[in-house]
Amino acid sequence: MITLKAGAEFHTHAGVVEHDQLLGSEEATIVRSSHGARYLAVRPTLAEVVLEMPRGAQVIYPKDLGPLLMRADIFPGARVLEAGLGSGALSMALLRAGAEVTGYELREDFAARAVANVTGFLGEAVLSRYHVEVRDVYDGIAEVGLDRVLLDLPEPWRALKHASSALRPGGILVSYLPSVPQVMALRDALPAAGFALAETVEVLERPWHVEGQSVRPEHRMVAHTGFLTTARLTAGRS
Repeated sequence: MITLKAGAEFHTHAGVVEHDQLLGSEEATIVRSSHGARYLAVRPTLAEVVLEMPRGAQVIYPKDLGPLLMRADIFPGARVLEAGLGSGALSMALLRAGAEVTGYELREDFAARAVANVTGFLGEAVLSRYHVEVRDVYDGIAEVGLDRVLLDLPEPWRALKHASSALRPGGILVSYLPSVPQVMALRDALPAAGFALAETVEVLERPWHVEGQSVRPEHRMVAHTGFLTTARLTAGRS
């Protein structure tokens, strides 16, 4: 991924490409290097940015980001609390879907990296909908009336009491966890915190090799990355 600048050059083993060949051109323009190699220039997709951007922590993979947005039922204007920003991959997906995001991150360097990655992809204007605080969600959530709470944390059950106070009735909680024992602990704690309709899923992505008459599954795949657990806050108990 390259940011184009007037007078700059992209150096490869196949020669040099001048940025001026691309500046002002349409997307998907084909240019040639100084050695005659052909390059197709396109803007990176969100999935490509997530995998290639600078990171301070492991990102949520694109295969999980799409299902996460759907299972959290993210909509334009949704008020979302995201705890555990990592490198900002989920923040990018939420903001591009139109949500208003408040992010809690315990580490100042991770918070700064997330903001830099988000603004680098979506632009500075997105900061009107993206507010990051260096704080521990286990100590509490200041916001109230939230539509969604998303937790990418090792012990999300410690934040359930705060999430139940911050969410509106019917609001959705989503947790992203890598291991079965963590999922078990979370699911055991959800009912006592006022959450119902809990579900846990794992998303597998199986790419295929398609070349002429050779059509088969790829030898490698990104299998387990994490479990997505969703639950909804009840209005009260009888």
